[in-house]
Amino acid sequence: MSKPLEGVRVLDLSHVIAGPLASFYLAQLGAEVIKVEPPLAGEVLRSMKDGADTDTPTGFAAINAGKQSLALDIRTQEGAGLLRSLAASADVFIENFRPGVVARYGLDYASIKAVRPDIVYCSISGFGQQGGWALRGAYDHVVQALTGMMMMSGEGDDAPPLKVGFPVIDVAVGMLAALSIVSSLHRRSRDGAGQYIDASMVQASLMLMYPNTCASLTDGTPTRRVGNRGYTGSPAADTYRCADGWLAVAANTPAQFRKLAAALGIEELCDDARALDLAAFNQPNGFVVPNDRRYVVERLRQAFASRSAVQLEDTLSLAGVPAARVRKLEEFLHEVDATGCVSLPDYRFNQGGRELRTRGIGFDFDQDGGPTQSGAPSLGQDTRAVLAKAGLDEETIAALERAGVIRTQTEAAASLAS
Repeated sequence: MSKPLEGVRVLDLSHVIAGPLASFYLAQLGAEVIKVEPPLAGEVLRSMKDGADTDTPTGFAAINAGKQSLALDIRTQEGAGLLRSLAASADVFIENFRPGVVARYGLDYASIKAVRPDIVYCSISGFGQQGGWALRGAYDHVVQALTGMMMMSGEGDDAPPLKVGFPVIDVAVGMLAALSIVSSLHRRSRDGAGQYIDASMVQASLMLMYPNTCASLTDGTPTRRVGNRGYTGSPAADTYRCADGWLAVAANTPAQFRKLAAALGIEELCDDARALDLAAFNQPNGFVVPNDRRYVVERLRQAFASRSAVQLEDTLSLAGVPAARVRKLEEFLHEVDATGCVSLPDYRFNQGGRELRTRGIGFDFDQDGGPTQSGAPSLGQDTRAVLAKAGLDEETIAALERAGVIRTQTEAAASLAS
């Protein structure tokens, strides 16, 4: 079965998470992705081995499955020249160095456009290509701090800043970059024109906080640290401690609140003018508006404390009130495997004699689904094949290897063995 991006060729100079995740999407959608890496040790994620004797540890392999590895030193004149030659047959070019770095080697947009006028060229950076901070380095937690994300997590104005517990901005900018690339390829197929894309971690962060960003820009609405409460502000859209753990519940509407109150045995709150704005509560639509939030929250806390989160999750969910017991990631994944409670894709890659397993790329295709067959490449695995396809003979490839410009799988394997 064909995939949507079959026939699309991608040169990917990016490293770590953001750029590689963008090209991972393209690879899983059928594109030929050639990952360009430094020949000495490859990109940095290859080094995060956790003691395993491999250059494709899980963290690296998970976001580089289905790609080819071209080990080539872009800092050399010969290496940069080779890459420009390869760009003539590419559709997409991705890089995530600091602004100005690739230009030193003649690999910036203008240089690549000179050999492929309709190239879709995507630059990923921390702060974008323009502006006073463009040359600053950026990591996920630093951008979380800068853009205010750390001050939206946690409880109370005086609490320390609190980061999201995984690299959420790196992942988001990778997704947005993939979306922008695919839309630009569609535009090119329609109009014949290429595109330059400036994707930044700052922009991705603001998109993740989009409703709050718009409210601040438009109405001057200040952000609030709401802890584990839901977006609507209902006192019953929160996370409460139960006798056997924590339960997140989202009783946002009066109808949902009535069902929650019945399950907790506190139905009298629905007619309590101290607790609720009863005029708003008895409207046909809208959200729950507390008159005395502390009082309502305390009543809810007392009621939840003596009940089972496991039982309440089922009871409330069946009644139409969204609720979930707080789990660890590994708990949730095991539960999906054991019970089939959620239908998720099951992508499995052959990775050097072991199986790398993921839960897909975030959506299912009816006609074009399924993962690529191959896992992530070892360093330089495809160098020889890519260059031979570009017209280089064995003697030239061997000379480039001796000069340290490239690295083939044979040399990479020998280094690992020693």
